[in-house]
Amino acid sequence: MRAIILLLTGCLLSGCGGGGNSAGNTAAPVNICQRNDINAQVFCALQQDYLWYRDLPTSINPDNYASPSALLQAVAAPQDRYSFVLTAQEYQDRFINATFFGFGFSSVRADNNSALQIAFVYDDGSAAQNGLRRGDKITEIEGVRVSQWLSQLDAGTINSEDIYGPNESGVIRNFVWLKPDGSQLSADFIKSDVTTNTVLHRSVIEQDDKRIGYLVFNSFIELSESELQQAFAYFAIQGVEELVLDLRYNGGGLIRVANQLSTQIAQRNVQGQVFVKYRYNDKNTAKNNTTLFSLGAGSTSLNLDRVFILTTASSCSSSELVINALSPFIDVVQIGGTTCGKPVGQQPDQIGNYVLFAINFQTVNALDQGDYFDGLVPECQVPEQINGDWGIAGDPLYAEALQYIRSGNCSNVAASAISAASLRSLPAKMPVLAPWRVNDEH
Repeated sequence: MRAIILLLTGCLLSGCGGGGNSAGNTAAPVNICQRNDINAQVFCALQQDYLWYRDLPTSINPDNYASPSALLQAVAAPQDRYSFVLTAQEYQDRFINATFFGFGFSSVRADNNSALQIAFVYDDGSAAQNGLRRGDKITEIEGVRVSQWLSQLDAGTINSEDIYGPNESGVIRNFVWLKPDGSQLSADFIKSDVTTNTVLHRSVIEQDDKRIGYLVFNSFIELSESELQQAFAYFAIQGVEELVLDLRYNGGGLIRVANQLSTQIAQRNVQGQVFVKYRYNDKNTAKNNTTLFSLGAGSTSLNLDRVFILTTASSCSSSELVINALSPFIDVVQIGGTTCGKPVGQQPDQIGNYVLFAINFQTVNALDQGDYFDGLVPECQVPEQINGDWGIAGDPLYAEALQYIRSGNCSNVAASAISAASLRSLPAKMPVLAPWRVNDEH
């Protein structure tokens, strides 16, 4: 497995234990590290490398857990929402091959559970090839109203496979959906392995004699290196003077890709400067190190003095790292919602046929700033709404960025949101979502 360092959201560890001796303790830690079974090796690795190793149970019996994932969920520190385990094949598919099995769209419930509204589609999927787009609303699947499907799903009388079919190549489902203009379309979607493009949209508009680029970026994986280079080459040819970077659904990924993206935005301002400092636990201080800004696999930069970044509670990890790393050097205007709050990361550890993604370091920027566990709060607070496809004037986050470029300030609506927020405590964070999905991805 190629050595990588990631900042990403993973499987939620809801209801985790951690601390004390409540994890079925019968074996001493020293004996566990002498065992060869996977569960024992996972716990041994946690004792050495886990950032919050002091919160682990003092001893456990690895045989009490059905899988490495079950063990990790039981022993993880209470503050850990991010550590997870994949099989080697799952790791290869998600982070190297960038594929998943389905129709190629991600959706959220809408209109009182009577429709599924499309958050985004992947170019390679059957859904996109049949004309489904962000903002569309699916109303029927296989001749059954979505409201009926969701009611049965919530009641537990059916599962997702009943709606979308088994995960087999060639499975066909008929979908009926409404476009934002009210027109209705219908098509048969076919399940297949879908390559997950990470640049979901790029465009350039002219406003008040300024050329403004818009980049919707959805995940930091190996495929992103070439996709980002293509996007920035396009922006350079178009003479882009301002950039709106949309990370609203981006749950994170490879730090080197975050570095590439950040440097492509502002190379002239960050050349030779600190991109990130890694801080490991006190057993591993020799690993502490500093990484400078670098184009990496990129070759084109815009040399901007300012960037507008759109965020929600699903913007996490490497998305937050881009904001934090650039802030000491250029003007970063954050618009939308408070991010998830993950200034920590994982260096994957292959153990047998599994890959352990346990939190093992914290990141800080050139000014040693990095304690945003409650998330990064936007300068202009604007609620997320899906009103149509990417880049439409009716998208409130994108429209706020364009308004700020024109006026130099947050709009009255965003300013009111900031004022209201200052009068109440920060709301509980929304569930953290995996980097390859928004809500339901099929």
